Amino acid sequence: MSQTATMTKAAGWTLWDLPFFEAEHFELAERMAAWARENVSHHDPKVDLAKRARKLVRAFGDAGFLKHVVPPLGQGVDARSVCLLREAIAYQDVLADDMFTMQGIGAAAVARLGTPEQQAKYLAPCRDGTMIAALALTEAKSGSDVASTATTATRDGDSFVINGEKAYISNAGLADFYVTVARTGEAPGARGLSVFMVDADTKGLKVGPPMDLIAEHPIAAVSFVDCRVPASAMIGEPGQGFRAAMGTLDVFRPSVGAAAVGAARRALAETLERLTNREMFGDKMSKLAGVQSAVADMACDIEVSALAVYRAAWGQDKQRGRPSYEASMAKLVATEAAGRVIDRAVQLFGGMGVTQGSIIERLYREVRPMRIYEGASEVQKLIIGRDMLNRAAKP
Repeated sequence: MSQTATMTKAAGWTLWDLPFFEAEHFELAERMAAWARENVSHHDPKVDLAKRARKLVRAFGDAGFLKHVVPPLGQGVDARSVCLLREAIAYQDVLADDMFTMQGIGAAAVARLGTPEQQAKYLAPCRDGTMIAALALTEAKSGSDVASTATTATRDGDSFVINGEKAYISNAGLADFYVTVARTGEAPGARGLSVFMVDADTKGLKVGPPMDLIAEHPIAAVSFVDCRVPASAMIGEPGQGFRAAMGTLDVFRPSVGAAAVGAARRALAETLERLTNREMFGDKMSKLAGVQSAVADMACDIEVSALAVYRAAWGQDKQRGRPSYEASMAKLVATEAAGRVIDRAVQLFGGMGVTQGSIIERLYREVRPMRIYEGASEVQKLIIGRDMLNRAAKP
């Protein structure tokens, strides 16, 4: 193993000698792994979810990590750094990973397309964790089909009036602003969408009651009822909403896969510890051939997933390849594999694997939504398949 390829046993995950990384990536990942062990690995059910979520965002900001998802202007997001950070965070706590990443997802359109005034007002506070971001994109009827967005933004003099309802909005109720995709009607479908900055205290913006998911996550519906924003609240040009949304997802989709890898690595580490310390049928459980086969499947799933994730991230950083194709493949491969890995962990843990409060039971709930958000697995297959067929059809 080379000097730059190191194993951090205390963190439970491995940085290996592959051509995807620079020396600073290894240093950053190890720093995050050490920080996360001390700051995000302990759950206190007595502490309110919203309070814990805000505390996590501020802690990431104070530690200087949010600059990797909300970088200073002109620097851009380094996808490999984001993926390594998310893997290390999710190894400890998926809620913490969610709060870290949503700062980048919520601020991305402002960083890429915003005016200097918008960037000056919102980006630095997002970077230091004093302002919480949200992306109001998903709707109950359209789901992953962003082109079918029904929320409207109608021009009225020097303002736009927004009407509609968004569903499953992360950070709803916590966010200081909502980057909102709405239909402005320049053209049918995807070409008629624009994106707006809507401050949380804007009249007509209403947040529904918190929703209880299978895993802890601050989320709710957000409605807009004659919600008036100045024309200057538009981010970018009219009709750029779909591009802004898809550009954001292309940047962050590989990192969903990285979070899945982190959760799967934790499941494997917990499983290995149990198997080497538990006896069954007069011998260590780890001696059973069926158990060894299951561990082999888990290890292969994790390593193949990591290769897909970091290949996609490397391609983004080096401005090569096909961002949507590679990002979709990374998310699809890694999230589906994490589901298999953690399901095997549950089986090997037996009753403890389905006992509320155990790490494996928590991971089982936390990893399942990853196959849905930011484009369900079925949508990723459409993107991959369409890309392959389009390439095959070219002369």
